Amino acid sequence: MLALTITPATAQRPDSLVVETPERRVVLTAADLAALPRDTATVSFHEAPARHYEGVPVHALLREAGVRADSTRGRALGLRVVVEAADGYRVVLSLAELDPTLPDRRALLADQVDGAPLPGNEAPFRLLLVGDPRHNRWARQVVAIRVRAED
Repeated sequence: MLALTITPATAQRPDSLVVETPERRVVLTAADLAALPRDTATVSFHEAPARHYEGVPVHALLREAGVRADSTRGRALGLRVVVEAADGYRVVLSLAELDPTLPDRRALLADQVDGAPLPGNEAPFRLLLVGDPRHNRWARQVVAIRVRAED
């Protein structure tokens, strides 16, 4: 398991990500994310030329925060993952949707596009749901991922 940099959430840096689970809240820096397993996806938005994104699979990020998406049964099936963008845009996913064993589905938190850091209108991170038939649940300028349990 990676040694995470734990910083008070009030001290969040512009290139960092808040990850909050039912048990804890941490702030991960770009360096923390760069040390996690990486994945890539080539996607096109609105008929524009394809772009090559690179980042961390969301299930790997959650595993480092203590939540496993590859073992969803029982209470884990009631967990939801809320991805929040800087402008207030929110995407809600079930934890089961992030299971890495699902065929043709991948959730990627990208920090690079075409070999360079994300541009300002996408940074610090972009959520890509590869295999999702619509892009309306994809989010740019992601600043937080919060795992919540249903009551």
